[in-house]
Amino acid sequence: MNPTLAVAVVQFPPTNDPAENRIALARHVEAAAADGARLVVLPEEALLLADGLGDGLASAVEASWPAGLELLSDLARRLDVWIVAGGYEPHGAGRPFNTLVMIDDRGVQRAAYRKLHLYDAFAYRESDYVVPGDALPPIVVVDGVAVGLLNCYDLRFPELARDLVHRGADVLSVSAAWVAGARKEDHWTTLLRARAIESTCWVVASGSSSPDCIGESMVVDPMGVLVTTLGPATHGVAHATVRLDETARVREILPVLANRRLEVDVHVTAVPA
Repeated sequence: MNPTLAVAVVQFPPTNDPAENRIALARHVEAAAADGARLVVLPEEALLLADGLGDGLASAVEASWPAGLELLSDLARRLDVWIVAGGYEPHGAGRPFNTLVMIDDRGVQRAAYRKLHLYDAFAYRESDYVVPGDALPPIVVVDGVAVGLLNCYDLRFPELARDLVHRGADVLSVSAAWVAGARKEDHWTTLLRARAIESTCWVVASGSSSPDCIGESMVVDPMGVLVTTLGPATHGVAHATVRLDETARVREILPVLANRRLEVDVHVTAVPA
């Protein structure tokens, strides 16, 4: 019998008020834990919404980041859950990092992933106010299930997800503030399902429901089937169980990872005149 992992995705609208965000996320994490979740995934910007802060972002981050980490640690320890959450981490050079943290069930920070791919697309420039990370996303084992972290725009770079799976990830945990727009909702769902299908892995995705974002948090199984989704709801928690027996079953009938041929010997021979 392979491991299973009860997961929950949280959907809510973060604001510019970090105290308000802490109250909202605590309520949702408590609800998720009460319904049996072992891993709770929160959206990008769960601790602080950057839009609207302008030149005040760096000072807001400096003031609020420690309290956010303390709350996540207290919740994880008190509720006996693991938590993934997004926020802005002080950098010391003005612009902060856009960071995902994973806190274990003892309240210890087990990983921090600083977003590699900043959202400089669709006439938006995240790099104007965020410093990019310089390290690949981490993988953390939760109750025998290996979880890799991705942050929003990372989803559009399949090589990053495939690298996580190549390194042993069973689950791709995606935290996002996916901005609404023409075809954007379709891109979100299509890309989440594609990442699951191409690597026969689970995808657990939490999306912000802030005014400019689509929400649409969901869990996708290794065949690309939507297990659960919250749609555009402003607030909500959705639950699913990651089953590595199902992963093994899918990989037996669809062995795309085993069938990869990335190292092919090329033999050049003379062409007859």
